[in-house]
Amino acid sequence: MAQVTEVRLVDDLDGGEAAESIAFGLDGRTFEIDLSETHAAELRDVLAPFVGAARRAGGSSVPVTRQKSASRSSRSREETTAIREWANANGHEVSGRGRIPSSVLEAYENRGSAPARVEEPEPEPEVVAEPPKRRGRKKAAAA
Repeated sequence: MAQVTEVRLVDDLDGGEAAESIAFGLDGRTFEIDLSETHAAELRDVLAPFVGAARRAGGSSVPVTRQKSASRSSRSREETTAIREWANANGHEVSGRGRIPSSVLEAYENRGSAPARVEEPEPEPEVVAEPPKRRGRKKAAAA
């Protein structure tokens, strides 16, 4: 089962297609708005005289903008369960929770093109009985 999740930005002013998310702050609060290219340019033009006269406060020097994205790489709960079951059945060690190792994800995605990995059980180590330890003789106290 293949699944594609697509994220589309919607302009918060007119409901049309947005090109980016713009983060800005006012009165100690941070806001984010999704805008089309036209509305983003309008916002920047309106704020330009204020930004030009203002001084920078602390914080990130990299603007936080999110361009429209075609897909996300997250997997559904059902898919991760299926990957874990496949991995355990094919000799991969995977925990029941947490991140699935990239090597296992790669093997799962290529499962039709390559033979399954089967680990041979390691032979049990031979148990060798150690000879009993000798006890040292106590030295007689010199008189």
